Amino acid sequence: MSNFVEKVKALRAHHEELLARKNEPMEWGNGIYDKWKNPILTAEHTPLEWRYDFNEKDNPYLMQRIMMNATLNSGAIKWNGKYCLVVRVEGADRKSFFAVAESPNGVDNFRFWEEPITMPDDVIPATNIYDMRITKHEDGWIYGVFCAERHDDSQPGNLSAATATAGIARTKDLKTWERLPDLKTKSQQRNVVLHPEFVDGKYAFYTRPQDGFIDTGSGGGIGWALVDDITHAEVKEEKIINARHYHTITEVKNGEGPHPIKTPKGWLHLAHGVRATADGLRYVLYMYMTALDDPTKVIAQPGGFFLVPQGDEYLGDVMNVAFANGWIADEDGKVFIYYASADTRMHVATSTVDKLIDYCMNTPEDGLYTAASVETIKKLVAKNKTNKM
Repeated sequence: MSNFVEKVKALRAHHEELLARKNEPMEWGNGIYDKWKNPILTAEHTPLEWRYDFNEKDNPYLMQRIMMNATLNSGAIKWNGKYCLVVRVEGADRKSFFAVAESPNGVDNFRFWEEPITMPDDVIPATNIYDMRITKHEDGWIYGVFCAERHDDSQPGNLSAATATAGIARTKDLKTWERLPDLKTKSQQRNVVLHPEFVDGKYAFYTRPQDGFIDTGSGGGIGWALVDDITHAEVKEEKIINARHYHTITEVKNGEGPHPIKTPKGWLHLAHGVRATADGLRYVLYMYMTALDDPTKVIAQPGGFFLVPQGDEYLGDVMNVAFANGWIADEDGKVFIYYASADTRMHVATSTVDKLIDYCMNTPEDGLYTAASVETIKKLVAKNKTNKM
């Protein structure tokens, strides 16, 4: 057996060991959810066939011909009994693409499908596409809404100038995708989510209006818009349903994560909040709930963050970032929350619908002032004096 064949055999064994690694929940969490110890997807989880040329004549040194940089910001759906993530995979060339990875249990043994998704272009091709939200809509289609990024040709001398629109595609099997025209809006949109049900007979979108590619500007928070025809989607009216506030986790911007989960008590929402620090922007996750009969009416919003980077999760391409655009609620009430850390790798945390409702409905809101925060803590201290364990 040649040395090349031996090296390939060892490489495949090493890769299989990574893919088959068992995961387990961390000890001593916060009671709201359990984080799991191992990242569920990294660049090293991508198929070897995407990275190596296994022809000894063409690649005698067994080099990676195409390197991968990150796996992040995955949409999620339960499909044919499997936990499927539509992953943003970023290559060494800084181009992102979508690929499906599936797991039998939602917490480990995630394996990518044989090939990445071939996503058709809109009329104007995008330079980069990423961060797909997956919605199984009541119209019978599975929709993917994602960011389509292009160079801002109005600034030809600025290679960092970009524009963002919400790309829309739909599928019946996660393999063959029909591309629809990008969402038309007055502002730039990098963060748009499709509601799973019709509202007043229309398609409903959660938006994040921004004046520029990075700067929120006049954008006030998470928006809401109704659209008549998703095959020619256009936002004509947009209202803010979850606003930003000074000196909070949403001071710089905030946006919807995955589409909300419907429960008997209301719609559960997972979102991200961004604030500025001396070390750059900090992305955290937070939750809120809206009324069943009116998804624009906030009925509960716990104060502060829900999930933040911890330990090694701080380290990566973009430090101090937790981001989620996919979760799965099983029929038994268990919830799988898929989040990325530092724009580098994917993790999972698990909870239940009942726990998340309890967290939203019974956690104090942000009083927006230090004095209010202190009073909230003192009330809990006083209550615990009468309930000593």
